[in-house]
Amino acid sequence: MKIILSLLNLLAGLVLVRFTISKFAAWPISVAAFEDMAKPLGIDPTMFRIGTGFIIGFAALFFFVNAILILRKCLERNQCVRLFTIANLYGIGAMVGALFSEFFLRTEVKWMLVYIAAAIICIALINLFSHRQKITNLLKKVS
Repeated sequence: MKIILSLLNLLAGLVLVRFTISKFAAWPISVAAFEDMAKPLGIDPTMFRIGTGFIIGFAALFFFVNAILILRKCLERNQCVRLFTIANLYGIGAMVGALFSEFFLRTEVKWMLVYIAAAIICIALINLFSHRQKITNLLKKVS
């Protein structure tokens, strides 16, 4: 199970790296999408695209970290549980933001992007669910 979970996290990280590159490299499809989404907000589409690139880039990094934490088994020794939890919550937040942008800012929803964001949310939820006891113990210590 740990190998599958690590592979899912690596896959999520790689997919997010692809979207990060498209934003920083100003691929025409990305530029056009952010020009479309920035209009309702009245903000600069270039800054919106670059800011989103950083958000998604950090999420990608967090999924790579998740894969390493799972493989190194530090979660089993109750180490790194806080980082693992924050990384997954960040990933969920970034993808929920992507879904909101997709549904409320775009003139036409790109369903493949919706499916990708939903899949990444599912991976983060599987991460949290598979380590729920350790996360619960961490929350009890904090409170």
